Amino acid sequence: MREIVLDTETTGISPKEGHRLVEIGCVELENHMPTGATYHVYINPEREMSEGAFQVHGLSDEFLADKPKFDEVADAFLDFVKDAPLVIHNASFDMGFLNAELKMTNRPLLPDAQAVDTLAMARKKFPGGQNSLDALCRRFNVDNSNRVKHGALLDSELLAEVYLELIGGREPGLSLAAEAVSGTDASGKITHVMRKERPKPLASRITDEERAAHQAFVATLGEETLWKDV
Repeated sequence: MREIVLDTETTGISPKEGHRLVEIGCVELENHMPTGATYHVYINPEREMSEGAFQVHGLSDEFLADKPKFDEVADAFLDFVKDAPLVIHNASFDMGFLNAELKMTNRPLLPDAQAVDTLAMARKKFPGGQNSLDALCRRFNVDNSNRVKHGALLDSELLAEVYLELIGGREPGLSLAAEAVSGTDASGKITHVMRKERPKPLASRITDEERAAHQAFVATLGEETLWKDV
């Protein structure tokens, strides 16, 4: 199964306010494993960058001035993603910008059903927990030390690793019997820990001699002992 892990950077927080895409990064997965194929492009948004967005990703108006416009890269982007599921953290944000750009260039929109939202997956798996990309990297020991600023391709590569952990690691079938266990830490804060059952029980380490000795001991405890049938 082919999937595309995707991230974007923008000039602001909403296309309804006239904000535009400035970067798209994609990582291809095949059967949940990276293939090495990527798609990455910087885009001239044809408008000024907001200060808040610049602080997030560091892409300046000067840097983007000579980059292609979305209309010039749209076909290559669509050809890369095709109809593969799009794995996105906070999918409504990126899908909103992508479809706004596609609409402006009179191209078919990406259906919402094509998106797989890892933020929704994380919130379901870790209710009440911190589920930003950085927080999930820390939770799953994914090295994000190079993430000084947001970047669409780097964030897609990190999200690909996080996504594999969210679905159970590189062998997702082994975690189908995961169980959520709640407790409290030293401060009284409620915590949630995912406890997984082993797919195959461990082989017994008790020798025949030890088992016989145990049975002989239990026999001395009387007929009503709780360990009679152990």
